[in-house]
Amino acid sequence: MLRKKIEALKQNLSRTIFGKDEVIESLITAMYAGGNVLMEDVPGVGKTTLAKALALSISGEFSRIQFTPDMLPSDIIGSSIFNPKDSEFHFRKGPIFTNILLADEINRASPRTQSALLEAMNERQVSIDGKTMHLARPFLVIATENPVEYHGTYPLPEAQLDRFAMQLSLGYPSEEHEMEILYSRKEKDPIHEISPVLSCDDITAIQDEVCKIEIEKSVAAYMVRLINSTRNDPRIKLGASPRALLTLSRCSQSRAYINNRSFVIPDDVKRLSVITLAHRIMLENKEKYSGVTSASVVEDIIDRTEVPA
Repeated sequence: MLRKKIEALKQNLSRTIFGKDEVIESLITAMYAGGNVLMEDVPGVGKTTLAKALALSISGEFSRIQFTPDMLPSDIIGSSIFNPKDSEFHFRKGPIFTNILLADEINRASPRTQSALLEAMNERQVSIDGKTMHLARPFLVIATENPVEYHGTYPLPEAQLDRFAMQLSLGYPSEEHEMEILYSRKEKDPIHEISPVLSCDDITAIQDEVCKIEIEKSVAAYMVRLINSTRNDPRIKLGASPRALLTLSRCSQSRAYINNRSFVIPDDVKRLSVITLAHRIMLENKEKYSGVTSASVVEDIIDRTEVPA
């Protein structure tokens, strides 16, 4: 029953974003792994549309925050407001108390405001006024940023990038798919026809099932070798963290589950390594300014790392 709902979710998203099946599957993989997603791409390719389509496909709560330079942490978490009737402060929850949070143009907010998301993204809780409040389950942050516009933006710090399970990019559609986009929106936007196909309980149940997917020791050792290679490569200043290993492992389990397997295979790891590791590493300045990208370095590491039989 749950697997039928997975296919229904893919179909829902494919109705709004054409020709991007791999990105759609990666987004679903991250959600079932309990991870957050950073979508970095040029404006107008469908980042926000994809996030909204996912939210509409789930019968849970959805919040959207349009990040701006003047935004404060309290605008995200919430704040205590004095009530003159009882002479007490009452906490008013912010938009972070939801199931799916769309953080639109996250790099437009100041580092202080960006840091308000760190605890929520990693521990699924927020601390305010000396109290800890747990967030709903499931909880997923989908953040977008524009990589070609730097005026009025603040680069995401490494500590925050490390809390994103994946960094995805939609890219421009092909001419064929762009024709489909044009005609599909001739009369109305397909996103208005999306109805929920999954409940929050369904997603929670799937996340629990994902944790049970087996990882054979040789596959686990393969993941560890990949992670260690990023720390010993002379082109890389900052390698992948243990959190990156745990994320790669969980996402590989999620991909195996989506593909109806009870165990992880090396191909799961290979397919996910670039989108789970590239945004977490920092290249040496010499490499960075010579046109080398983090993704190409990770791809090279994958090619050079021995795959278990």
